[in-house]
Amino acid sequence: MVAIYVRPDVRTFLDYLNTLPGPKSHEVGPNEARTMMLASRHVADAPVGELAVLRDLACPGPDGNTIPLRLYDARESRGPSPLILFMHGGGFVLGDLDTHEPFCAEMAREMDLPVLAVAYRLAPEHSFPAGPEDCIAAARWAAASPEELGREVTGLVPCGDSAGGNLAIVISLALRDEPAAAPVLAQWPIYPAADPEQGYPSFEDFGEGYLLTRDGMDWFDRCYRPRKRDWRYSPLVKSQAGMPPTLILTASLDPIRDQGRAYAAACAQAGVDTVFREAKGTIHGFINLRRALPSSQQDIDACFAILKRMLKEATSS
Repeated sequence: MVAIYVRPDVRTFLDYLNTLPGPKSHEVGPNEARTMMLASRHVADAPVGELAVLRDLACPGPDGNTIPLRLYDARESRGPSPLILFMHGGGFVLGDLDTHEPFCAEMAREMDLPVLAVAYRLAPEHSFPAGPEDCIAAARWAAASPEELGREVTGLVPCGDSAGGNLAIVISLALRDEPAAAPVLAQWPIYPAADPEQGYPSFEDFGEGYLLTRDGMDWFDRCYRPRKRDWRYSPLVKSQAGMPPTLILTASLDPIRDQGRAYAAACAQAGVDTVFREAKGTIHGFINLRRALPSSQQDIDACFAILKRMLKEATSS
């Protein structure tokens, strides 16, 4: 059997995490679990840092609801440019604009692009397909360069982690089939739940002891109540032909690692310009653990460099 490589900082963090007393997030109910996730940001993630723009906005939702948004930009003003649309992870149940604020701020600075984070409706209060429908609506709103945004958007880059990676792919599929006012230039799903209907070896190999667990994922699914063969839940139900250039990042110790691998393979087989990277020896959620896992920064920085090249090619073609 091949030995499992675990980075030193990841090993230290897991040893600490797996000895913590008290209930797990899936054992306390959605509200308490959301509080726990937000609290972990202040312990394990990097600070937000300086930005010229960090502003809350909102746009109309598909069901008469209002979708909260947050705009990040390293520049007070800028000319026409692409916009990164970010969907947070959390199993479609947890997460919000605050839990992923440090990563969004870092992305705005390092990519030198505006980042718009979407607070889509969460389960179980709003089961499937409320979340993906909110994200698609937010993408169309942003693509139209509304006055409230204060930015002229030349193209979108859907991005998200975990459940948010699923939603980024769903947005790209929706806008491929029914284009918005600005094109999708690239997409960046980060350890995405890209094929949740299927079982893969990594689900069993890393389903306990590596932060994200089988029991937690089962709870997410019970809350979300998806239609299993709907493309807004399982994006691989649809062909990926004609999708934008795609950067996929997985973690080697992640129970949903193989979903990201399968999605990368499907994109490549469909002729999509695809870059696949796997962060070796680390766990699901590492983009939000930069203080606890300093090695995460190298993986994030490498992807920023790749995405910059993708966008340079997309905007010059």
